[in-house]
Amino acid sequence: MSYQFITSAKLPTRHGEFDIHIFENDDGQEHVMLTVGLSVVDQNIDVATAPHLNDVASNQNDDTLAERPIPLIRIHSECLTGDAFSSLKCDCGPQLNTAMQAIQETGCGAILYLRQEGRGIGLTNKIRAYALQDQGHDTLDANLLLGLPADARIYDMCGPMLAHVGVDAVRLITNNPDKVAYLTEHGINVIERVPLLVGVNDMNAEYLATKRDRMGHLLDKDINLDKDFNTAIHLNK
Repeated sequence: MSYQFITSAKLPTRHGEFDIHIFENDDGQEHVMLTVGLSVVDQNIDVATAPHLNDVASNQNDDTLAERPIPLIRIHSECLTGDAFSSLKCDCGPQLNTAMQAIQETGCGAILYLRQEGRGIGLTNKIRAYALQDQGHDTLDANLLLGLPADARIYDMCGPMLAHVGVDAVRLITNNPDKVAYLTEHGINVIERVPLLVGVNDMNAEYLATKRDRMGHLLDKDINLDKDFNTAIHLNK
């Protein structure tokens, strides 16, 4: 699958102003990157052929790269229910907004917003899985009962998107070790994994525990609702 840069513009938000970049794959599926403090390497570079970024980064001015801090990056898969409708069944909306705010405060970074709803199974199947969760099944078993994978997400668009702004080293905002492994395997140096612990409530505590216990996410062993998970990203400032 190849990815093509389509267009970009300024995007003012309540967190601050981002540059918004649109990419499209061979099937016409769109993905979005929001950036702060990152410059496009070269509009003529074919991002489809740049899964490894060392050659792309060499096109940038060495002084510019030396002066730029390691960008703070969040890879965020689309969640209509959480991102747009403020669902309490997940932590996606708080994760997105906290990451946007943190990147603005840092002054250098990006949100890679990937159009793969419901861990890649699509919106309709996600709501079918929600119906099974309403019957007592956890988020993983609900997918499996539908004959679907527990996690169908892919990350092959991340390399080309980061190549567009010459990024080959990141501070990655994630609790998911699979994202760290993927970027590392594809030539992107993950300098630091930045935990993102926000949005815990009594409606999603079991969901988060399942992600920790059955899907390998790096969350505290004791997801305690009385503990203040809802205040800050861990930025190690």
